[in-house]
Amino acid sequence: MSGFSDYKGRIVDTLVGLPFAADNAKDVYRTILAGTKDANSKELAMPAGYMFKHVPELGESDPVATLIAAMDRNGVDVALVQVGIDFGADAVIEAAAAHPDRIRLQLEVNPIDPVETVRQMQRLSDEAGIVAAGTFPAGTGIPLNDRLVYPVYAKCVELDIPFFSTAGVPGPRRRLAPQKVELIDDVMFDFPELRFVIRHGAEPWEELAVKLLLKWENLYYSPSAFAPKYYPRAIINFANTRGADKVMYAGYYPFGLTMERSMSELADVPFRDHVWPKFLFENARRVLRLDKPRS
Repeated sequence: MSGFSDYKGRIVDTLVGLPFAADNAKDVYRTILAGTKDANSKELAMPAGYMFKHVPELGESDPVATLIAAMDRNGVDVALVQVGIDFGADAVIEAAAAHPDRIRLQLEVNPIDPVETVRQMQRLSDEAGIVAAGTFPAGTGIPLNDRLVYPVYAKCVELDIPFFSTAGVPGPRRRLAPQKVELIDDVMFDFPELRFVIRHGAEPWEELAVKLLLKWENLYYSPSAFAPKYYPRAIINFANTRGADKVMYAGYYPFGLTMERSMSELADVPFRDHVWPKFLFENARRVLRLDKPRS
């Protein structure tokens, strides 16, 4: 019998942020907070803090060393770290340059200006070797199937990188309409070559997400921002039956979950033996092209 513990040290975590000082939280979450109207959101440690019992404590003096140490303690080999559009991009790029085998980069985009966004994607592909792009539609207010995002999808196909997006009801108190799960059907119809990864659960439409994962060859799913004990049952069943090649691990460090909590709960997820290596690293390495020689 094999299981989660057999693969520690090889895990690819597809949603990680570089730890930041608590005093910088409002800069990190600037775009999200700008679109909230309730007073409580601005008082929380992070915009969806009401959903998490123990938001990781921040404020380490050496964020890169803190991240690498957390990865080492928890058996994470590679972290896909977001390059933010609002705050801290230079520090993240420098961290990836210093640890090229451990930190890979995903550019977080706001496609309100698609021409500049595409230029930014090309620039960071050339200069920093980004391996993915992504967005938070509820945060930008731009629906997944909006014409403004289409040049970004086309550029992802050109660069041969996947696109990650949250879907379902957002945690931050922003409108859910831009990331309704059914919008992904339009995207996959128009961009069948695009590798698209659903983030943040797709709830309460996780069963619809499963139907779309079956329908579209290049559509994938990661249960980011979910403590493993809360993984949607529909996704666990899908992975154990027809979807082992479609799901990949993602945590939520340092935003809402510690790596320690995620790893402590993973062992109890009822995946079948053949699912574990695919979920923990094989699918992510394939979708992100992590084994492709760098130019």
